[in-house]
Amino acid sequence: MFDMFFPDRYVASAYVIDYEQLYEKGFRGLIFDIDNTLVPHGAPADNRAVNLFGRLKEIGYRCCLISNNQEPRVKMFNEKIKVDYVYNAHKPSTKNYKKAMEIMGTYTDNTLFIGDQLFTDVWGAKRAGIGNILVKPIHPREEVQIVLKRYLERIVLHFYLKSRKEG
Repeated sequence: MFDMFFPDRYVASAYVIDYEQLYEKGFRGLIFDIDNTLVPHGAPADNRAVNLFGRLKEIGYRCCLISNNQEPRVKMFNEKIKVDYVYNAHKPSTKNYKKAMEIMGTYTDNTLFIGDQLFTDVWGAKRAGIGNILVKPIHPREEVQIVLKRYLERIVLHFYLKSRKEG
C-alpha cells in the first residue's frame, strides 16, 4: 500500500554513508537535497558539508544539489561546496532529477539520490528510476507544511520498518 514511498535504504545521516563502497559498486553521480539532509533548514554549508563534498570529489563522484528552494538559498549553500545545482526543482516531479543526471553525465543505474523527505525526495527519485537513500532529518525545526508531512511519513516509515523485519 505504501511501497511506492519506501526508500531503498534508510540511514541515520548523509554523513555515515559508505561512499567509497558505493563507488566500488559503480555509482558515479550523487544528487543531494540540502535542508535537513546536509544542514539544518536555511543554514549555510558547515565544515562537515564542505569536508564531505571534498571527499566525494576526491573519490571521483559528480555531485548535484536539487532543491525546491529558490536560487538565492541554494547558491548561498553552494558557495563553499562548489557543485552543480538545480533550484526550484518542484520535487517530486521527475524533470529535475533527470536534469541533474544530464548535468552530471550519469544515468539512472549509476546515480543515487540522498534526501530527508519521503513524499518529495524519495518518491521523486523512485519515479525517476534513481536509487535513493532516506536520511533522518538533521534538525527538528521545520516549516509548517513539512511538519504536517512528517506525521504522514511516520506512518509510512512504520510500515517500511515492519516490512524490513518480516523480509
